[in-house]
Order: sequence, then structure tokens, then C-alpha cells
Amino acid sequence: MRFLKSAAIAAAALAVSLSSSFADTFKMAVTDVEGLERLQVEWGPFKEALENATDHTFEFFPVTSRTAAAEALRAKRVDFVVTGPAEYIVINKMTEAKPLIGLGRPDYFCAIVVRADSGITRPAELKGKKVAFGDIGSTSNMLCPMQLMADYGVDPVKDIDKLHTSRNIAHEALKKGDVAAIGTNHNSWLNVRNKDDSVPNGFFRVIARSGDLPNDMLMVAAHVDAKAAEGVRDAILANKEAIITAILQHEENDKYSGMDLVAIEDGAYDLVRSMYTTAGFPQYDNFIGE
Repeated sequence: MRFLKSAAIAAAALAVSLSSSFADTFKMAVTDVEGLERLQVEWGPFKEALENATDHTFEFFPVTSRTAAAEALRAKRVDFVVTGPAEYIVINKMTEAKPLIGLGRPDYFCAIVVRADSGITRPAELKGKKVAFGDIGSTSNMLCPMQLMADYGVDPVKDIDKLHTSRNIAHEALKKGDVAAIGTNHNSWLNVRNKDDSVPNGFFRVIARSGDLPNDMLMVAAHVDAKAAEGVRDAILANKEAIITAILQHEENDKYSGMDLVAIEDGAYDLVRSMYTTAGFPQYDNFIGE
């Protein structure tokens, strides 16, 4: 009996030891959230759900820019990063980090919007005119609408007078006729349009829409053990409902409403590489505007 009791204790100790040996502490960043306090408020529930799903510990690593995130990955100071498609292309080129989990956003596409009374019905009619885009380097507010114009025969580098501004300012400029069109994330612009009661919704016309864009993602650094990364991926997929609920707890993540979590591969982002080339940045080895 004493032998059996000792064996049981030894087995339990071994189990604890093995469990501990497979538990790691990882650093995690989010490229568009600055400061530890914002990370904790907006992404704290996600971190907690991730820890519960994986049995690993995740610590936030605040970054001040996309470049800072890339440098931290290259220096092995951060292990996982939540980022967007355009950011991924450059970070992948600089650090060889890979996509792990896609944060699938429904209705994530861009559009070209004009005034309904402008007489403009096709993107080709924008040649020689002023077009407003969103943040420099944004997937859905710059790269995608520029690619959309190119798909319709308009060179966004040579054929238009382009400018970059905030979504609200672009919307007002279009209303006043200061620009002929805006290239924008369609859903985000709809939110602006629907809050504007100075003109009817029919005041505007969408003349082109893209297909759905590649997902935002959780990417993994090149230095992270492949089996450990696969374990995190599999745990997220096995516990996706709880993790999605955690992501959606803060209103800053409302853009992910209706989201899914999916396994993804690098090849899905070749479309975004083409967008960089179309926008005049074929090397995509640094962040546009930084």
C-alpha cells in the first residue's frame, strides 16, 4: 500500500512537472493600440481567454508604431502580434513572422464613393480629378481603393490628384465638392454617412466595390517554436467562441462584430502585395508614411 501511495505521488509530481514544462510565457503586441492601459482595457479580455485556452501566459508588449512592432519581433522581444493585412506584408518582409490565426471580418471591403449628382458613374471618369483616401498605408482606406481604381483602368499614381485625410474630413470634402471621390473602407464610411443628417443617403453613389479583403490576424514571430505556435493555433480554434466573445467585449473592437477565427496561410496575402505594387511601393520593405 505504501508503495502504491508513493507511486501515485510520484506520478502526480511528474504530471505537474510535464504540465509546467509545456507552459510558456509569451509577449504580445497590437499594432494599432498604443500604451499598456489601452491594451489592458481593449484587449485584456482576449488575453485572458487566450491564457485559458492555451495554458500559456501572455504579457502585453506596448508598441508605439508598426515599425516598433517589427523591430521588437526582429529583436525577439515580442512573440505574437495582432495586426492588419497591410502591416503584415511589411512585417513579414522585415522579420519572416508568419500569419497564425485570421480574425475574419464580415463585409470587410473598400469602395469608391462619389456624389450622386456628379455625373460620374465609372472609376475611369475620375482621371484628372481629386480623390481622397484615408490613412497612408491602410489596407482598406488606401491600398484597396487604389487597387480598385487600377482594376478599372485608372493609375492611382499618375492619373488622379490624390490626397490623404481622415474619413470624416473626406466625407465633408465630398459633400462640398472639394473632391470628386473618396476611396474608403465601405462599412466605416457607412457609419459616417448614417450619422450625417444634413443630406439624404441618396446624396452619394458607390461606383465600385472590391471583393472581401484578407483578414486581420494574430501573427507569430519566426523565433517561436513551430510546435508551440501550432499548439496556440489549435487551442484558439478549439475555443473560438469564448475567444471571439472576449474580443468583442470592448466597443473599439466592434469592427469584428460577426467575426470568425480561422487558420490562415501567407499566400492569402499576395493580393495585398499586389496592392503595394499598384500604389507605387513594389518592395514593401518599409511602412508607407513612417
